[in-house]
Amino acid sequence: MLTEYGTKHAVHVITNHFGDLVAKVCECLLRKGPLTRQNVKRYTELSDEQVKNALLVLIQQNCVQAFTTEQPDGFADGPKANTQYVVLFDNILHRVRFAKFLTILSQEFDQQCVELVQGLLEHGRLTLKQMFDRAKSSEKEGNLVDLDSLRETLVKLVTAHYVERCPASEPLLMPISEEEGPARKKGSKSAKKIGEPETIEQQVVEAALPMEAMRFSVVTNVESDVGEKEKNSNNVTPGEKRKHDVLELDECGVADEQSVVYRANFEGFIRRLRHKGCIDHVRAHLDDGAANVLSAMLQATSSAEKKVKTKNSVPLSLSSIYEEVIKSEAGRNMTLDHVRASLVQLGELSFVDASSDSYSIDFEKIIEIAQNEEVESVVSKRYGRDAYRIFRLLSKSGRLLETDKISDTTFVEKKDAPKILYKLWKDGYLLMEVHTFSCLCWCL
Repeated sequence: MLTEYGTKHAVHVITNHFGDLVAKVCECLLRKGPLTRQNVKRYTELSDEQVKNALLVLIQQNCVQAFTTEQPDGFADGPKANTQYVVLFDNILHRVRFAKFLTILSQEFDQQCVELVQGLLEHGRLTLKQMFDRAKSSEKEGNLVDLDSLRETLVKLVTAHYVERCPASEPLLMPISEEEGPARKKGSKSAKKIGEPETIEQQVVEAALPMEAMRFSVVTNVESDVGEKEKNSNNVTPGEKRKHDVLELDECGVADEQSVVYRANFEGFIRRLRHKGCIDHVRAHLDDGAANVLSAMLQATSSAEKKVKTKNSVPLSLSSIYEEVIKSEAGRNMTLDHVRASLVQLGELSFVDASSDSYSIDFEKIIEIAQNEEVESVVSKRYGRDAYRIFRLLSKSGRLLETDKISDTTFVEKKDAPKILYKLWKDGYLLMEVHTFSCLCWCL
């Protein structure tokens, strides 16, 4: 759910990157929800040209998605197409993570891959020709860039799901019924079934995404494809040959190579950051052996995780996990018993679920504990150790506790406890019921 602080932060990011004019249009969409261009113009009091240019910038930078809805016209002409624009809030926040994204690439790929993605992050979306022109303009002496090597680099990044084809420019979104409302909040009673989009933003994103096979595909071997099509069309008459060539080129994708637009796949980078965070968290709580086992499980299930978003990873047998563990240099020092013991450790902390001789990673549990510890660290630094103990108690209990009970349990002076609770409540870390003199930790 978009909060006031989230809106202010998103507007701040857009202002720093693109200026006040673009930020004004973005803030209007953040606060008002999906709007037509005319309504954006009316709310912002900007000219039509200014609104148009601002929207084009936001679309180019993957911060806004256009979509089309059909509305009854009231006459015999039938439904009327209506183009609206919705802010992609998560994509705006991802802009402050661009440096982390490039760090990930530098650890896994060569410099040409880093420079290609850096161009996509800088320009939002590019065709292969635009990538090549950018690489040519910045090439150093003795380090020449050719189209084939650039295409190979793009294939590697697309295969790794760090780069994807851009979504449809204006997908058709079916009208929302009155019962569903214009935008459901996460966790509300009116939310759809699990696995279905809950908000308009999510519905638009799902509708715009191309099929998986097309989303992560790159046209290659253009010249050989063209030559093969020419051979197969030699027995066609001249008039038909032109039509035949155009159709065949479109089918094999050659004609699209100069028009297909690519962008960085933020999901792929966030997934990689999540994996790294989970491994670091396990290493800090347990040991290197447990971290190696978790890393192997993540590596073995990464391809399935790209296709299916679930709370837990795909279940793996002990033998499959061990087979993946010994692929790494650090894992070759581990025996099967060592791996089994590490899985027991992970299970005791609820990081791994074990059932029927198979094991799966509980992503939600690891992330939840890591987030709680991060908040506890902030509370400790900002309010002191006494506040940290109080917050930790309320966070762990998950229920209302009386002030005296909190003071006795945390060994905080009774005269100091109300003051600390008031500070935490005022800053939004706690919920408090004054009439019962009890409070409950605010889940951040």
